[in-house]
Amino acid sequence: MPAGRQLIQSYGGGRFRIGGQVHEGSVLVLSEETLAWPVADAGAITEASLDALYAAEPAGGILVVGCGPAFSAPPPALRAALKAQGFQLEWMDTGAACRTFNVLLTEERAAAAALIAVE
Repeated sequence: MPAGRQLIQSYGGGRFRIGGQVHEGSVLVLSEETLAWPVADAGAITEASLDALYAAEPAGGILVVGCGPAFSAPPPALRAALKAQGFQLEWMDTGAACRTFNVLLTEERAAAAALIAVE
């Protein structure tokens, strides 16, 4: 795997360990950097909350969303907005999203993750 890839090493306790760095709270994981993401629950995930994703990953790809400790359905309008931006939405609980994102990284697929921190 290329240097700088943001492999998720652990999650829980309201934080993530990604690429050797600890990040408190929810995060937006891009191909080569992880950003703080001010979203605490799935209801706050909107197209506007993903602006940093659009700026950093303009070519699209797969967006893996970790919606928190338990699955809740994504807003239909969000799926359509992401598709218009060239992203395929994969929506699941945060634990499953971390594992899925790591698999996509090791396969060198174009992917990003939006992960809500869990206890």
